[in-house]
Amino acid sequence: MRRIENISPKQWAVVLFFFLIIAYSLFQARFVIFGPYIEIQTPQNGASLDTNLVNIVGRAENISFISLNDRPIFVDKNGNWNEKLIAPQGLSIITVRAKDRFGRSTEKQVEIFVK
Repeated sequence: MRRIENISPKQWAVVLFFFLIIAYSLFQARFVIFGPYIEIQTPQNGASLDTNLVNIVGRAENISFISLNDRPIFVDKNGNWNEKLIAPQGLSIITVRAKDRFGRSTEKQVEIFVK
């Protein structure tokens, strides 16, 4: 068995190279590992609004398709989205769904009350 003191600089370079390849592969695989991510920034869950015109703002990552109440929406290059929705008076549930290119999906819901 070799001791660490006997390893040549060339062998250290090879080990470091393979370590960097593995680290970079894991970094790029994060899209596959974590799946789609949705964040609804406004309105907050349980918000009480005075107007029925609701501005919904959020962010999404690792997605290939996203919808708001089953209607496709679009994101900018940074994953931000901003949509307007007319909600009826009373309790409304806003649902955002997203899928990634591997078929995995996620969903977020926000309940609002329009006076």
